[in-house]
Amino acid sequence: MTALPKPLPTPGRRLPAVEERSAGGIAVAICDGCAYLPIIARRNRAGRIEWCLPKGHVEPGETLVETAVREVAEETGIRGRVLVELGMIDYWFATSTKRVHKYVHHYLLEAVGGEITVENDPDREAIDAVWARLDEVHRRLTFPNERRIAQAAWHRLAGDG
Repeated sequence: MTALPKPLPTPGRRLPAVEERSAGGIAVAICDGCAYLPIIARRNRAGRIEWCLPKGHVEPGETLVETAVREVAEETGIRGRVLVELGMIDYWFATSTKRVHKYVHHYLLEAVGGEITVENDPDREAIDAVWARLDEVHRRLTFPNERRIAQAAWHRLAGDG
């Protein structure tokens, strides 16, 4: 027997709100005078592919910086060293039981090693990882708020941010 779908919330009843924090980053590698960063592809709830910056939940006892380094390595295979915080984005989404106010802290990292791969992603959310030129990544990233973070990285590297 298949499981029955979860009931819809009662009209007029407000779901409880919770906060969640995540961290991730832009791990920059310079090659032939161009800055490159790894980005990941994942499927959204509707099954469509989204190109995103690597990020994820803060584990117990972890700092935001440690989370950013770990998540970039897990989702892209690239090891990085944090240089500076780039900014934070926040958004709301709902599950069947709660409303979630999500805060995602992004950092600029120097890529110091590794090979691009999604094989180390323990959640298997990333289905692909590729190097993208920083000055062209806005054409690939799905979400405007992540394009804004990439632009902040560009300005920091150019020395005007």
